[in-house]
Amino acid sequence: MNGKGLILAAPTSGSGKTTVTLGILRALSQRGVAVRGAKSGPDYIDPRFHEAACGQVSVNLDAWAMPKHQIRSLAKGDGLLIVEGAMGLFDGAPPDGDGATADLARIIGLPVVLVVNAASMSHSVAALVRGFASHDPEVRVSGVILNNVGSPRHEAMLRRALSPLGLPVLGALPRDPNLALPDRHLGLVQAAEHPDLTGFLDRAADVVRARLDLDALVALARDTATAPPRAAPSAPKRIAIARDAAFSFVYPHQLAAWDRAGSTILPFSPLADEAVPEADFVYLPGGYPELHAARIASNTTFLNSLRDAASTTDIYGECGGYMVLGETLTDADGTVHRMAGLLGLATSFAQRKLHLGYRRLTSHWSALPGTHMAHEFHYTTTLAADGAPLFDAQDAEGVALPAMGLIQGRVAGSFAHIIA
Repeated sequence: MNGKGLILAAPTSGSGKTTVTLGILRALSQRGVAVRGAKSGPDYIDPRFHEAACGQVSVNLDAWAMPKHQIRSLAKGDGLLIVEGAMGLFDGAPPDGDGATADLARIIGLPVVLVVNAASMSHSVAALVRGFASHDPEVRVSGVILNNVGSPRHEAMLRRALSPLGLPVLGALPRDPNLALPDRHLGLVQAAEHPDLTGFLDRAADVVRARLDLDALVALARDTATAPPRAAPSAPKRIAIARDAAFSFVYPHQLAAWDRAGSTILPFSPLADEAVPEADFVYLPGGYPELHAARIASNTTFLNSLRDAASTTDIYGECGGYMVLGETLTDADGTVHRMAGLLGLATSFAQRKLHLGYRRLTSHWSALPGTHMAHEFHYTTTLAADGAPLFDAQDAEGVALPAMGLIQGRVAGSFAHIIA
């Protein structure tokens, strides 16, 4: 069945959406409200924090990569849906901002609550909020949360400035350095690695309860748009998936699709030196293998079983998994580590270069046919790539890019993360 929901968005990145979202999810969950999270766009990390906050699976809703019926299907369900936006409300892929959080608001039919970082403003907050509220009549800004407020006097000034707009100010959260989340080169440190995640989530919930009108927030929620049922996709019967701290970037909607198709998921841990299970398809997802390269290189049970599987089973690696399928991986200190040697690939973190953006991919591999919507986000430098290309690629604007990835026999991979 369809539940109700709302979207937490902001004028810009860095406004505190994630912390506010986590505090709300935690506070409502502690109150006994059935609540779940979702994240706009291609993000593996924030949804795991959502899940830790409320105990429910958090999905990605990607208005650029996913068809509308898939977004609506993923959004539906029991309980209150809190969608955390990405970047600014109207920021999306070039040239027209496609895939923005605002697009999700239109597709799912949910109201937007604007999280405003008020740390460096007073009366100008009214002009900012008025502009966002009136920019697109199909995107309903229904309330405001003020974040990083400096003092009661500052809060009163902001509220007076906003009062003529007629939008409810749901709360004013104070500046609090204890509510900052640690990060690294691909974004936040993963939820499982936070040194005191439970304490952090509880502190965020305490602040939300004290400074935010949760009842008024929940009252703004509206029914999510309906989604007609779709046939389950076809998939291999047994899928072995690497799952541990080095290989953690798997989308819940992909796992759910395989489950609907009747696939049996066989997780294994390369870091624990576990052998690849006997399967019809082996998937090495992305993650942080560069942080564990020495350990992976020494785990001969895993590497030898992966090499043995390559003679009889299709093996696919994304980003970090792609690097492990290669010949060598050079870590940030310049140390070269031998990997599986199943693809003619050498990569390095000693020479960092950002690769970022949506990708439209056309596959040359029979085990992964068709066109796929994907994203690329990594700092790896490719030192060598020898073999047949896996994908023809275009960026979000439809501009042709160099071919991506490699195929060697039954093994293939690329730096792209497939979304839909």
